[in-house]
Amino acid sequence: MRCARPLRSWSMVRAAAPGSSGLVSRLSSVPCLSCPRIGARDMSASGSALPTTTGPDSYKGWLFKWTNYLKGYQRRWFVLSNGLLSYYRTQAEMAHTCRGTINLSTAHIDTEDSCNIVLSNGGRTYHLKASCEVERQRWVTALELAKAKAVRMMNNQSDDSGDDEPSSQSDKSELHTSLKSLTSKLDDLSTCNDLIAKHGAALQRSLSELESLKLPAESSEKIKSVNERATLFRITSNAMINACRDFLELADSHSRKWHRALQYEREQRVHLEETIEQLAKQHNSLERACRGPQGLTSNSTGIPNSGSVQAVKGEASDEDEETEFFDAMEDAPAFITVTTDPKQHRRSGSNLSSASGGHPDDWHLDDNVFHSSHESSYYDSKRKDLLPRKRRRTRIPDKPNYSLNLWSIMKNCIGKELSKIPMPVNFNEPLSMLQRLTEDLEYHELLDKAVKCENAIEQMCFVAAFSVSSYSTTVHRTAKPFNPLLGETFELDRLEDLGFRSICEQVSHHPPAAAHHVYSKNGWSLWQEITIASKFRGKYLSIMPLGDIHLEFLSSGNHYVWKKVTSTVHNIIVGKLWIDQSGDIEITNYKTKDKCQLKFTPYSYFSRDIARKVTGLVTDANGKAHYVLSGTWDEKMECAKIVQSSQGNGSTEGKQKTVYQTLPPKLLWKKYPLPDNAENMYFFSDLALTLNEPDDSTAPTDSRHRPDQRLMENGKWDEANGEKQRLEEKQRAVRRRREAEAVEALEEGNDYEGYQPLWFERKVDPYTNELMCIYKGGYWESKEKQDWSKCPDIF
Repeated sequence: MRCARPLRSWSMVRAAAPGSSGLVSRLSSVPCLSCPRIGARDMSASGSALPTTTGPDSYKGWLFKWTNYLKGYQRRWFVLSNGLLSYYRTQAEMAHTCRGTINLSTAHIDTEDSCNIVLSNGGRTYHLKASCEVERQRWVTALELAKAKAVRMMNNQSDDSGDDEPSSQSDKSELHTSLKSLTSKLDDLSTCNDLIAKHGAALQRSLSELESLKLPAESSEKIKSVNERATLFRITSNAMINACRDFLELADSHSRKWHRALQYEREQRVHLEETIEQLAKQHNSLERACRGPQGLTSNSTGIPNSGSVQAVKGEASDEDEETEFFDAMEDAPAFITVTTDPKQHRRSGSNLSSASGGHPDDWHLDDNVFHSSHESSYYDSKRKDLLPRKRRRTRIPDKPNYSLNLWSIMKNCIGKELSKIPMPVNFNEPLSMLQRLTEDLEYHELLDKAVKCENAIEQMCFVAAFSVSSYSTTVHRTAKPFNPLLGETFELDRLEDLGFRSICEQVSHHPPAAAHHVYSKNGWSLWQEITIASKFRGKYLSIMPLGDIHLEFLSSGNHYVWKKVTSTVHNIIVGKLWIDQSGDIEITNYKTKDKCQLKFTPYSYFSRDIARKVTGLVTDANGKAHYVLSGTWDEKMECAKIVQSSQGNGSTEGKQKTVYQTLPPKLLWKKYPLPDNAENMYFFSDLALTLNEPDDSTAPTDSRHRPDQRLMENGKWDEANGEKQRLEEKQRAVRRRREAEAVEALEEGNDYEGYQPLWFERKVDPYTNELMCIYKGGYWESKEKQDWSKCPDIF
């Protein structure tokens, strides 16, 4: 409801009080008891809902500001000073954090209803609401007066723009002294002007009195001559007095102009000093806030540039309330990186990382291993240089335009038991999980580069980049791979052209587990056993790979172990599918005890960080940090060498964050571009297109020979669904037979060994002390002889 007190219009207010200096004070002293718009909670929080004045040009008080549709109007403390309207969450924030500022000299002030105020300045708009109409009118009055004064000051500045402005503080002081001397001389000249006029008039009267006396004729002539001379003197004096008066007026006009210019410059200087002090306080506050939460920080590439802790400008950050919606505060940075100029750190190596001898000039990754151009892929250059003997395919049949609807799924389920319902191939891509596991080797050249590193810390950077690169193929790959059958294998023999060969085998069906072994003639070996655990949580599906990945470099003996992170498929029920990776990876070198901590930041709608961000830190056995890693798991990874570290101040939570000074980052890995028409080929990469290429020399259990997968790749999805059902029923029959054999052996008191992998064997890993499947050999020898008699018939 409206306020019962009648209000004077703005024109009446201006007419009643033409002087603006005391108007704000008089208006603020008028209470409004008939419009209690502020609730008891707000009154108690502020202590007083009425604005206050600290001077003729300052006005402060509480207003309600529109933030967003989730929170609506929020109560904020507004301060009007020097033509600027600033706001804060609380009065205490005035000492360190300004939430936004608007310049009234170019702002438009509008009133929507009895209590609303709308301020707009270019692209910025503030929607404000007062507690009652009287309070709104006080604010409008103060805003209009402040705007008028700001406009006048701006006009005065433009009028004096042609004059030479003082360029330094000494010039300003000299100008002020000159103006004072000129004013003093003008005052003296004005006094002399008055005296000349006074004495001239007295002389004229005296001469007139002499002429009236009866004197001899000769004396009369003399007096007349003197009178004429006095008249000439009076005329000349009057001319001089008029010239002096004109000079005085002109000098006074210029003096006022210079005084206004000097006064404006003084006010601008004071305002600038206050602004700089406020920004410094904001910077310190933000730095303390950044040093508080745990996590990692980065910019769009993951490594912040110089001055990475940005203070939020009042003119650029209009809605500070967005920070209240962050849902991943525990993922905030645990350290800050600041890029520095290498030339500034060549004086001493005492504070530098010992990874390369303790001097920043030893930052020589480019000399060691960065031989490939950033524009062309290492993989392509190898293919051109080595000229592989076998020509690989570069495309597969386009994906059929089958709509994924309820009927396409249910028609395969009619009349079947629930346990016998197969998932249709509509959800799949024409690759098996074993082939997807082999895709981890797409950026194998990172390990080839790591072999050349003489320093284990530098080598760790490439190993970390390799661990991240394995996720780059998943960003568009929302379809699931085929679940391998028990005993199914997949080989990738690229020893001649790429220098490695790989063998995978499905070693368990419940739970599904695959063993993998890679040998490279360039001096490294990799092996892993991955068990897939999944949880369906309604809107998304979490896929958690369990098991360790082992990487060993033969020449140095460095042995690295790490695990995979969690993959999450979103919008399972409704919406477009998309995949995210989240979690932490700890890579450990069991020989040197060096470690690398990688953090995959989960996507958050309310976060301002880039999507798919990865950050990390490489430390030695003593915990000393040597490199900062950053990037995204779908594009690239960079590393920056740390030259100096310092401990930050404690935050409000009592935590501390380390600030690392680094050299400019260097690119470790960058994703290859997808081939042409990739969107119609399941977004396969160049390597993925070759994985299911027919090869008669492989084992009969190889995924290339799987009939349902081949039919799907050829676009025959209905036939593929039928063949998939046949294979799964065949596998169930084999499992039932094994279960019957186990029961029979138990009844007879005999031991039943159960299923044993063909090319792998279970052993206790000496590094992790966990049981895992290790390659026992024999596959490549059997391939060379083409002796596959030990292979089971699974297809």
